[in-house]
Amino acid sequence: GRPEKASNPLEGGDIMRWRLMRGTGRLLLIVCCLAGPASAVAQPVPGPIPDASLRAADRALAHGRPEEAAAIAQSLPPDDPAAAVIRARLALRTGKPDEAERLLAPVAEQWPAGEAALELGLLEIARGRRQAGVTRLMAVFEAGVRGEPDEVVRAARAARALGDFRQANALYRRASALVKDPAVDTGWGALFLEKYNRSDAARSFREALATDPDWAPARIGLARAVAESEPKASEEELARALKIDPDLVEAHLFVAEREIDEARQDEARTAIDRVLSVDPSNLTARALIAAIANLDGRASDFDAEVARVLAINPRYGEIYRVAGDHAARHYRFEEAAALARKAVTLDPDNSRAHADLGMHLMRLGDEEAARAALERSFRADPYDVITYNLLSLLDTLDSFVTVETENLRLRFHPDEAPVLREYAVPLVERALAALSKSYGFTPQGPILIEVFPRHDDFAVRNAGLPGMIGALGACFGRVITMDSPRAQAPGTFNWQATLWHEVAHVITLQLSNQRVPRWLTEGISVYEEGRARPEWGRDLEVVFARALDKGEVLKLRDLNAGFTRADTIALAYFESSLLVAHIVKVHGDEALVRLLRAYGEGLDEQAALTKALGTTIDALQTSFSRALDERFAALAKALREPEGFAATADVEAMRAAAAQNPDSYPVQLALGRALIAASDAAAAIAPLERAAALVPVATGPESARFLLAEAAEAAGDRARAITELETLLAHDHTSVDAPRKLMTLAEAAGDERRLTLASERVAMIDPFDAAPHRTLGRQALDRKDLEGALREFRAALAAGPVDRAGAHCDLGEGLFLAGKADDAKREALLALEIAPTFERAQELLLKIVEVRR
Repeated sequence: GRPEKASNPLEGGDIMRWRLMRGTGRLLLIVCCLAGPASAVAQPVPGPIPDASLRAADRALAHGRPEEAAAIAQSLPPDDPAAAVIRARLALRTGKPDEAERLLAPVAEQWPAGEAALELGLLEIARGRRQAGVTRLMAVFEAGVRGEPDEVVRAARAARALGDFRQANALYRRASALVKDPAVDTGWGALFLEKYNRSDAARSFREALATDPDWAPARIGLARAVAESEPKASEEELARALKIDPDLVEAHLFVAEREIDEARQDEARTAIDRVLSVDPSNLTARALIAAIANLDGRASDFDAEVARVLAINPRYGEIYRVAGDHAARHYRFEEAAALARKAVTLDPDNSRAHADLGMHLMRLGDEEAARAALERSFRADPYDVITYNLLSLLDTLDSFVTVETENLRLRFHPDEAPVLREYAVPLVERALAALSKSYGFTPQGPILIEVFPRHDDFAVRNAGLPGMIGALGACFGRVITMDSPRAQAPGTFNWQATLWHEVAHVITLQLSNQRVPRWLTEGISVYEEGRARPEWGRDLEVVFARALDKGEVLKLRDLNAGFTRADTIALAYFESSLLVAHIVKVHGDEALVRLLRAYGEGLDEQAALTKALGTTIDALQTSFSRALDERFAALAKALREPEGFAATADVEAMRAAAAQNPDSYPVQLALGRALIAASDAAAAIAPLERAAALVPVATGPESARFLLAEAAEAAGDRARAITELETLLAHDHTSVDAPRKLMTLAEAAGDERRLTLASERVAMIDPFDAAPHRTLGRQALDRKDLEGALREFRAALAAGPVDRAGAHCDLGEGLFLAGKADDAKREALLALEIAPTFERAQELLLKIVEVRR
């Protein structure tokens, strides 16, 4: 394991703070700014303090006015150090590093702790002369720790480049307290962003913009910081940054990275070309060119770009790391790991590359090798939150229970394994058998499946950070990770549907050589959920119909991009499943296999569609749009609210509205609710029946079917309530309240068929509820299904029933009938330990004794 010092790297204050509660395995991440001045490591070395001219030039550059900065330099004496720095920064902006170095070197020699020395040290590191750059930056850092504000800022920039993030954070804090400067807050924000602290990064960028709204680097920094949490705000900040400075390299790089993520290579190349038109030697842009070439399978172009970059900086391992990162974002984890290995071979000091290698190996299921790579990264940079979180997550996994079959390795939290193993293993085996048969493909294994009772552990396993709100499962080809039923509130998701969904990804990812576009792999997984159980694929029909009616449905060309935005991702999932169903309907089941194989050959979207389906994306859009209109037009119409309508508890007002709008689901539903609230359940049945007929696919506790069941029960018609709940469950696969209510009503009515249906559904959604397992176990005993009975009784005990004595006795009776008298006796005795006068346990013990006589 890691030394104790490393696992708590924040003594004395730091940019990040972690706390690992090892007693429970709970990992909490707290990202914060910590107080505490940095200690000086040397006395300041005299150097020129930037004057008003240099500040004015920096402001002009931040405002996108390089000509103004050039004019400032021109106005200064030729030997003025500020003039040299300004001209050097202009040269670097336009891709002339040799000229910049020529300008900086003499000034840096004269003032080894000044602004020119800082710029020259950063340039030396960027050009592969790391030792020279480190030596120079150390002098800047040591001199500036206790200096004037400008010297402190220089020291902060030097500390960041040297990898001393604790000192950099402390120095930026000190500088921010000494002077209100947008450059300081922007630099501080960039530091936070580099360490994945997006909230504090956004705060710093906003503080910079409060001082100077036209500080373009802060605008693009803010765009990056909020890209995931506030995508619309990110777009707005990007637009503002480019309006201020149309040549802002960082903004065009941000666009390029986003377009690569969304598989829009032409648009990405346009953004990269804009960068290179400004700065032809920009290594980040060239790394992105190499990444695109790798994704497109153009090996010679990739090699040529690598050679071009290494001629500039022979130690630039980023060329491989960036290509690997983008390969991983497109599911190609074997390639990603191979590229990351090349990165660390070229630059063994690149801690980020070691961390990336660890992440890629975790996604390949090689957790032992992943730990070694992550440990190497952590030793170099103990302040990288992703590395720390992944290592802590691996520590958590050490305590998990592993269940192995011929081609599977399933890992569960020890508290959950006794229950989940009984259901997950056979479910995965059924899914693999069914899907392998459907697609004519047997996936490579072993397949690793890890199930987490805490959502943040699941998120860290996948991305290194807590969060991933809304995500329930992930698949990397041979590795599946997911939330357990306890990771979310009961009734919010169906873990068995999620597991089936992820197993479908195993097929589509491997069959396509990890090259399937996201719309197709997600669409097939949702589609296959519905084929496994019809109710699993129906939970977004109402949402989609409303979106279609409002014109908010995604165009096919934008479908992949829909998965990258929080406001469209749910729509993208369901729409993709509808598209897959449409393809099957028009082109047949085999069309999906042909399409997956076409992508696996490396074909782009249009070529794949042409080869597999004989169509174009525009023709597919036309037929798909027509099919959507045909399927959802009536539903969308029924869901519309009349103009000016507002639901109230006024029964008469709702009666009048319902009479005027007999075909409006919202109005009929509102009348039913008003009548229930007025304690007139019998009268509520008619409008709720009308609402249910208009939108039979509505789900949840506010749906017409659920309210009908409530109204019928209140009116004394329990048979009707049972019927309505059963009908609701044909569409609603996540609700736990509806099947629990059905269990109660069916048991009271002696309706064994519906009791079984309801108990199975509760056990599926909330397997840690012991009651349905005991019911199912007793029913299995009645059918002489001893194997099923024992499975359910064991699950009931593991779930922690209220009546533990009864649960032990249930299991004992099942074991007795299975001929396992010794085991049965043990369970009977355990029941009697809890309840010494428990007659059923006493009777069981007597039966066991009689059999042995």
